Amino acid sequence: MLKLNRVHHIAIICSDYQKSKQFYVEVLGLKIVREVYREQRQSYKLDLEVGNLYQIELFSFPDPPPRPSRPEASGLRHLAFEVDNLNEAVAHITSFGVEVEPIRVDEFTGKRFTFFSDPDGLPLELYEV
Repeated sequence: MLKLNRVHHIAIICSDYQKSKQFYVEVLGLKIVREVYREQRQSYKLDLEVGNLYQIELFSFPDPPPRPSRPEASGLRHLAFEVDNLNEAVAHITSFGVEVEPIRVDEFTGKRFTFFSDPDGLPLELYEV
């Protein structure tokens, strides 16, 4: 039987590397593990840490095609980040001008959550534990 330990990383392709780097590092506060420019691909690869774990790879490629997010399309629906205090997290990201949906309550767990988007419209979630 196959034994998966955990999700190793999530790869995100962005359309504007500097804008997305600023968003993920400054707005969301992710720590840079490694940043490389791959000349042969004309592509940056930024490895980011979430909660002391290497988890997100941010890529740039010349002219990537847009990926539909809305209406909800097949494929990855969203990426969710766990937070201890949803009100503080929302206040932080909205201070950068990020629009956040109204806070909702998960009908099955009773936990609070909200959605917002990265610079390319990728749906992101904050989920309070």
